[in-house]
Amino acid sequence: MKVRFARHTDHLDDIVRFYRDGVGLPVMGGFEDHAGYDGVFLDLPGSGAHLEFTTGGGHSAPMPDPESVLVLYFDDDEERQSIAARLAGREVSPSNPYWRTHALAFADPDGFQVLLVLER
Repeated sequence: MKVRFARHTDHLDDIVRFYRDGVGLPVMGGFEDHAGYDGVFLDLPGSGAHLEFTTGGGHSAPMPDPESVLVLYFDDDEERQSIAARLAGREVSPSNPYWRTHALAFADPDGFQVLLVLER
């Protein structure tokens, strides 16, 4: 089994820049004007999972919820801090007190939180 998490966005170009250039996820591919949709696939290295972002189709993006978070775990704090530096200016405070203590938190262009956690 493989896993792909998909989410719709109204800001596809900004989302790609955030996850590709900021977080450092490699783009695996994408599509344009497939039945009115455009999309991009990003790899989550080492996990066997992917992120897919789509736009179009006459649908708007979902509203972010403070409990709908993407948690990325790192073995290397230097890598985590490097990503945090690239995401500077997008910092947020998670609603969950555990994440406030254990994660570096950032909002993507849609307002969804991405948490960078050092694996213990």
